[in-house]
Amino acid sequence: MLSYEEIWHYAAGIAGNLFALGLFLSPIPTFSRITRNRSTEQFSGLPYIFALLNCLICTWYGLPFVSQNNILVTTVNGTGAIFQLFYISLYISYSQKEARVIMVAYLLLVVGLFTTVLLVTYEFMEQPLRKLFVGSLSVLSLIIMFASPLSIIVRASRSW
Repeated sequence: MLSYEEIWHYAAGIAGNLFALGLFLSPIPTFSRITRNRSTEQFSGLPYIFALLNCLICTWYGLPFVSQNNILVTTVNGTGAIFQLFYISLYISYSQKEARVIMVAYLLLVVGLFTTVLLVTYEFMEQPLRKLFVGSLSVLSLIIMFASPLSIIVRASRSW
């Protein structure tokens, strides 16, 4: 029998997963347009790069190696990482050569950064430091992910 605390834990996790799934599906109209026009036009790929980094770090955080009883964090962010990789692949496919090279470089940077975080935290940190460090990185990457679309506003304001 589950305790009330466990019931609330899973209820909040399921609600968070539904919200996150909606967030991961929200770029579909943008990528439908990119696919239809066969061009990324003036869209930026950075928000998807930052979202991928966030999903990877949060997926790592939710695994039992880092924190206990957070499998819902792992499943939703693992799913989110797959969505982000799909969006990034479409972006790379339909972008101009210069933007394509930049996006591939950013993608490799994210993979390298995440691999470094994974190896360093697993090999050189014990609990509870691992959980605290990866959790802090998770919060930081979440802030960056939600702030990254602001780069578009800055770019637009410079063009006025």
